[in-house]
Amino acid sequence: MNPYLIQVNGNPALPTCLDVHVSLNGKGPSVGKGKSRKPHWAVRASEMSKRTFNPIRTIVDSMKVEPNPQKPLISLSLGDPTVFGNLPTDSEVTAAMKEALDSGKYNGYAPSVGYLSCREVVANYYNCPEAPLEAQDIILTSGCSQAIELALAVLASPGQNILVPCPGFSLYKTLAHSLGIEVKFYNLLPEKSWEIDLKQMESLVDDKTACVIVNNPSNPCGSVFSKSHLQKILGVASRQCVPILADEIYAEMVFEDCRYESLAKLSTSVPILSCGGLAKRWLVPGWRMGWILIHDRRDIFGKEIRDGLLRLSQRILGPCTVVQGALARILHRTSPEFYHNTLNFLKSNADLCYAALSAVCGLQPVRPSGAMYLMVGIQMEFFPEFENDVEFTERLIAEQSVFCLPATCFEYPNFFRVVITVPEEMMVEACQRIQEFCERHYRGSEGSQEMECDK
Repeated sequence: MNPYLIQVNGNPALPTCLDVHVSLNGKGPSVGKGKSRKPHWAVRASEMSKRTFNPIRTIVDSMKVEPNPQKPLISLSLGDPTVFGNLPTDSEVTAAMKEALDSGKYNGYAPSVGYLSCREVVANYYNCPEAPLEAQDIILTSGCSQAIELALAVLASPGQNILVPCPGFSLYKTLAHSLGIEVKFYNLLPEKSWEIDLKQMESLVDDKTACVIVNNPSNPCGSVFSKSHLQKILGVASRQCVPILADEIYAEMVFEDCRYESLAKLSTSVPILSCGGLAKRWLVPGWRMGWILIHDRRDIFGKEIRDGLLRLSQRILGPCTVVQGALARILHRTSPEFYHNTLNFLKSNADLCYAALSAVCGLQPVRPSGAMYLMVGIQMEFFPEFENDVEFTERLIAEQSVFCLPATCFEYPNFFRVVITVPEEMMVEACQRIQEFCERHYRGSEGSQEMECDK
């Protein structure tokens, strides 16, 4: 007898199944003798879903405040450069997409890791003598977020830990906890333009540390690490034999007085999974095209990590095929003037915002060197009516209709993050409103505007 026997009560001639019992080895209740238990619904959320927690969404969704109806809302919170329409992508980028779509060649399924020809395009774009790449070293993904997810999932197992920057992008913690991976935060130092506290970072490493995440240029800090600092980071990883997951989605998005260096070009021994994509530099986050670059010059990852990435990529199909078809033209024919104009705009806004908020009593902005963000410290002792940065930003929304993310979202209280992609006139207006807000609440007294400021 089949060990899984399905017994059906009722007339077999009837099309409707009236009662079903599943019997293992034929030892279930006999036909027609009624049910052994009363059926009931018992649908429960998975443990993975219960462990998944997005700090930004949780904190922002809990902010039960309405903007001031007398002032139009200025949102400085969302890291999407397309929101206001002032930063369109290059015409070559859109032309490449139209060409790929019109060709009719990219309407079907692609391999889970991406078309070989497209992986070759990415490999050639990033290949250099210091960090050689071939198509086999490239995994195409649905945005940089999926690249980070795959890289994290292949490097760390439940019960292990990863080292994550603080302040840092909240996705790292969200993904790690959903996978049962512990997060240890290493400190970034605002007084040193957000360099890593290397001694503290190294002290966190133990025998369960699977990797260290390095985000350069940084979200939320807008910082860019110098070559010497990156070499020191590699020194820690080399001494501790810990691989690096490099979040380099803002690669090359640095201001003219700064230079971007990729970790892979500086590494002679530390294996690195570098995650990037089109979203930020090409200003097309909705196109969901990312990649993992496997840098492993000493074959430390070996076949196991590469096979693991392949298997993980096969859980779902890869990135949009039409965008893949446009990659070659996007990477090789985007105008250098487009990059130059984008960075000039961002730097101008960063300088404007930094200068304006540096003059505000109780605020301490940290000058950015790249990416799309600026972090502002709040001297909470001068704003005693607010318990923390969340309350501060809630009241800023309610009174001035300016929405900045409290840095508690990035595990770094008493700061807030400003997105510098908004139109210039909007940035000027936002800074004026923030100044008015701080002048009203500085030291929390009615005469606060007349009190001496140390700036």
